[in-house]
Amino acid sequence: MLDEFGRTGILLAFAVLFPSLPLMISFLFRVLHIRPEAPDPVKMDTYECGVETEGDSWVQFNFRYYLVALIFVVFDVEVVFLYTWAVAFPDMLLVAYVEALTFIAILVIGYLYAWRKHALEWR
Repeated sequence: MLDEFGRTGILLAFAVLFPSLPLMISFLFRVLHIRPEAPDPVKMDTYECGVETEGDSWVQFNFRYYLVALIFVVFDVEVVFLYTWAVAFPDMLLVAYVEALTFIAILVIGYLYAWRKHALEWR
């Protein structure tokens, strides 16, 4: 049993230690006054790719960004599904082929719906 869960335990320990170790070292440097702590307005300012910020930093984004991102994720899932389907195609029967076509048809209907609602246009 240790052989089975030992690897998982090692990976779990690594997953916990990898992000927490730099945080603990940074905290230790702060306690020992090795890390400088000198806040100033330039450090505390919002960073926008090296450009001076203009206006309020709490700007509402257009929902179309998220919609395009969701459509992108849907088509990525389609690619993953179709790739595995294509690899296993010689071993599949007609039922699996119909399932894949049904999946593609649902995605095409979703794409046509988004197109008809003008969700993919930037205004």
